[in-house]
Amino acid sequence: MPRRCALSGKSVQYGNNVSHANNKTKRRFMSNLQVGSVLSDALGHSVRLRITPRGMKTIEHNGGIDAYLLGTNDSKLTPEMLVLKRRVTSAKAKKDAKKVAA
Repeated sequence: MPRRCALSGKSVQYGNNVSHANNKTKRRFMSNLQVGSVLSDALGHSVRLRITPRGMKTIEHNGGIDAYLLGTNDSKLTPEMLVLKRRVTSAKAKKDAKKVAA
């Protein structure tokens, strides 16, 4: 499983530890990934995502995962999020069709 945020695509960065004597050793800067569940209204259940806290804040700011996905351009979404967006749009279309039929 890659160390990459499902929402923003933020991943591991590389750099150096620099000592007082200016010795440089390689190190990795890990992104703060958390496993979180986000409730999708269109799907009717929660979706587990491996995401950074900034990503969670972005979802909450936009009014939920459904609103974020539908309001974001496909070119800015990661492949995992594109799959989820397709699922959300098809589920939302089915719900809208049921409302019209009823």
